[in-house]
Amino acid sequence: MRSFRRWTIIAIVLLSFATVDYAQVDSTAHKVQFVNVDKGIKLEVLDWGGNGRPLVLLPGLGDTAHVFDKFALELTSNYHVFGITPRGFGRSSAPPPVLANYSADRLGKDVVVVIDSLKLDHPILAGHSVAGEVLSAVGVRYPGKVSALIYIDAGYAYALYDQAHGDLALDAIELRNELNELHPGTLPRNPKQVDELLIEVRQLEQELQQRKDDFSQISAPNPIDNRISVALLDGQEKFTEIRLPVLAIFNVPHSPVFRRTMEDQAKAFAAEVPQAHIVRIENADHYLFQSKEADVVRKINEWVTSLPSKD
Repeated sequence: MRSFRRWTIIAIVLLSFATVDYAQVDSTAHKVQFVNVDKGIKLEVLDWGGNGRPLVLLPGLGDTAHVFDKFALELTSNYHVFGITPRGFGRSSAPPPVLANYSADRLGKDVVVVIDSLKLDHPILAGHSVAGEVLSAVGVRYPGKVSALIYIDAGYAYALYDQAHGDLALDAIELRNELNELHPGTLPRNPKQVDELLIEVRQLEQELQQRKDDFSQISAPNPIDNRISVALLDGQEKFTEIRLPVLAIFNVPHSPVFRRTMEDQAKAFAAEVPQAHIVRIENADHYLFQSKEADVVRKINEWVTSLPSKD
């Protein structure tokens, strides 16, 4: 049975970690420009300068590119560093919170438009937290636009679907979409179709029961009431194959339950993305590029040095 525990943990990763009080400063060490990515929609793009191949930073849910202000400066000796504030947040445009505006594919396309607009030559794309879904969207849909992907505690189910354990959130989204397509003209017309749908429904029932059981052991995550965040999370997709070079950096949680989920995702990357280099960092937190900045910078530099030249 695919445990709801995994879904609960991922939800807490998306919600609870967002309460860590790290300042998002607006220093003078960068240039700011706005790039049009769609009709009436522009994104804030930061340029911290630097030397070397281009590296683009993507923030997690609710954050802006300014969350990287200090971290980016530690990278400029080896890279020309940019950051993108996603649509819906900060000074970037906020179109209506509907799925079409905030799906993983749409957010990925935004990044590609910025890359093209700035004429970046196969940049390395790095993202934190839920930005992992954007990395995967770009890596899967537009692999020729970037040279490598760096997941900074961003390698959870929204970035790579764990085929061994499943994920309740993604499975529920998929089932919901299938049910939304049902009407008298499209009802299952043979026993096999009925059986396939019943398997999914029963699986969801089991996972919901597991959720109820888990609530006796852990606190329920706070509800998400920001409509843009809801639309973004509703736009998750199942990514199962990534062919670009991948560095997946994981924070090792103190809780055994959270650690098990992290290890499941690390194993999923090892199994489904065999070229991935997986790093675990102890005694950090979800914002490990701040709590363990030196370690993250070192791991990135070591890994990038091992990559083939982009020339």
